[in-house]
Amino acid sequence: MSEGTMQRVAVQSDDQRARNGRKAQRRAGRLRRGLVCAAAVPAVALFATACSSGSDAAAQGTGGGSDSSSSAAGSTDTGGSSAASPEVQAAKYAKLPKPCAVLSQKTLTSLVPKGVKSGKEGTSDDVATRGSCSWSSLDSNGVKGSQFRWLNISFLRFDSDAGRGSGEKQAEAYYTSQVQGAQSVAGAKNTKSVPVSGAGDQATAVRYDLKKKEGAFKQQTVVARVANVVVTLDYNGAGLAGGKAPDADALTKAAEKAAAEAVGSVATANGAAPAPSSPAATPSKSASKSASPSPSPSKSSAKKS
Repeated sequence: MSEGTMQRVAVQSDDQRARNGRKAQRRAGRLRRGLVCAAAVPAVALFATACSSGSDAAAQGTGGGSDSSSSAAGSTDTGGSSAASPEVQAAKYAKLPKPCAVLSQKTLTSLVPKGVKSGKEGTSDDVATRGSCSWSSLDSNGVKGSQFRWLNISFLRFDSDAGRGSGEKQAEAYYTSQVQGAQSVAGAKNTKSVPVSGAGDQATAVRYDLKKKEGAFKQQTVVARVANVVVTLDYNGAGLAGGKAPDADALTKAAEKAAAEAVGSVATANGAAPAPSSPAATPSKSASKSASPSPSPSKSSAKKS
């Protein structure tokens, strides 16, 4: 083969290789693009699946599905319905009277004849919630002995509270505990409880004899409730230094009258006329069931006396 022929063959071969190379490159390019596209399809499908799953979950959550989001929403709804329950009834009385001004001059004279001006108001950190006043009287009759009287009136008002209940229900419970406390004073003799009418919604008078080193005392405790306020009146008397023991019936009658007057002052302090009392106020039916009665004022009166 001549040189020229060989050159032409070489050129043709080069051209052919070049054409073949270009074809191979084009095929390789198409193959790479196919591989890239093929690899991209699962990723796109995966992304689409993930988005679809998230959307479905979100749709289930907002649409009230049965997943945890739905459960949480149900819990919120339950809480909302609980919060929407009827509110506790508001307490009837928001104020208390001035404790040393609840009894008239006439009433005080009958109870503490020598101590009308001896009223001493008890300390209180909230006069709208609690208050008290005490009076003492000593009538000396020389060799005939002396007559001692001691009177204390205390008020306790309860506000309505969602956790503890209405003020009236709380007052009922406290009333019961006060009656029980008066009925269970250590050393008391001849204890007797009687219902009191004309003194609020509930009222009970507890009377007993209590012997002390100073003499034999006749104790009267009248516990009364009007709406969300409890009034506790302690009144005792004794004949000292040879003085004759006072009549228990007379002391009880005086104490009941004073308690009714004190109860009426609650309505007056709140800008209203005294509410009509129940025809026959009676001791609380649950008095004997009340747990751990609170300290009775009658105990403190014994100390005071």
